[in-house]
Amino acid sequence: MELLKAIKERRSVRHYRNDNVPDEILTEIIDAARRSPSWANTQVWRFIVVKDAAIKKALRDCLGPQNPARAAMIEAPIIICVAAQRNVSGCRGGTPTTNKGDWFMFDAGIAMEHIALAAWNFGLGSVHVGSFDAGKAEEVLKIPKGYSITEMMPLGYFDEVPRKTPRKSLSEITYLDRFEVPFFK
Repeated sequence: MELLKAIKERRSVRHYRNDNVPDEILTEIIDAARRSPSWANTQVWRFIVVKDAAIKKALRDCLGPQNPARAAMIEAPIIICVAAQRNVSGCRGGTPTTNKGDWFMFDAGIAMEHIALAAWNFGLGSVHVGSFDAGKAEEVLKIPKGYSITEMMPLGYFDEVPRKTPRKSLSEITYLDRFEVPFFK
């Protein structure tokens, strides 16, 4: 699949079949994340592939009761979690080099989007899950000190036709040289 086609077609998936995802495909997907850029090539992300039903249930319980991804945490055959080392990316000697602070969230987000796009390439769906009790999830996954879990991503063959979501037009979001100067005439 071409990259732009995957970008245009990829949707958040919240309902999955319980079909197994072959480890060969999963390896390719994780490798896509490994190849993602990171600040100064620090590669602060670490990926936890969760297949165990009890751990998936414990992770589901880290989500609030209204989180639309709760069912996906159990239905999907895999949850990929990313933990990232703090005070390295975007930092020199543990001190942030920009007013953006520690860049571990940037790096982890880029890596997880690589996973989402690579998964789509193999006919797999995923959904970014960022609203959860991170401290509780870190306990479940035994994340070491100095790392923070930033995202969890259910992944598998989808059991739904992902719905298209409306997108703003390019003219609404694109400016020339400075904010509010339209790029498109």
